[in-house]
Amino acid sequence: MTFAPLFVDADVMIDLFTKRNPFHTPAEEFFNQVEQKQIRSFTSPIAIANAHYIVRKTLSDSVARQALQKLSLIIKVLPVTQKEIDLALQSSLPDFEDAIQYFTARENGLRCIVTRNTRDYPARDLSVCTPEEWLAQRKFS
Repeated sequence: MTFAPLFVDADVMIDLFTKRNPFHTPAEEFFNQVEQKQIRSFTSPIAIANAHYIVRKTLSDSVARQALQKLSLIIKVLPVTQKEIDLALQSSLPDFEDAIQYFTARENGLRCIVTRNTRDYPARDLSVCTPEEWLAQRKFS
C-alpha cells in the first residue's frame, strides 16, 4: 500500500537525536521506515534549524550537525516561500512558527503532519498525528 508523503516536525527529530524517553522508540521506528523508503517524508528549514538548536544545546553542535547531515539523506527539505509566510501571518494559528510549518506542508500538497505536539496544529485540511499513531495506522492498513 502506498501512503501519502508526510511532513515531519522538529520535535520528532529531537526525540530521535536526544533519545528522549518515552518518545525515542517511536521516533526511531518511524525514521527507520523513512530510511527504508517505506515512508516518504518532508520537513522545512525551520524544523531543521529548531532541531539543530535544541540538539546543540542538549548534546553538542558537532552531534547536531552530524545527525542532521545523516537525516538530510533520507528526508527532503521543502522551501518556505513568501506565500507560506503570508498565509501564516494572516492565519489565526496562535504560534507563528507552527503556522509556517502548517502552511508549508499544506501548500506542498502534504496531507499529514507528524509531530509529538498534536495540539500545536489544527486538524482542518491536514491530518495531525504522533509517530506512534502513524505507525499504528500503518499496521492496520
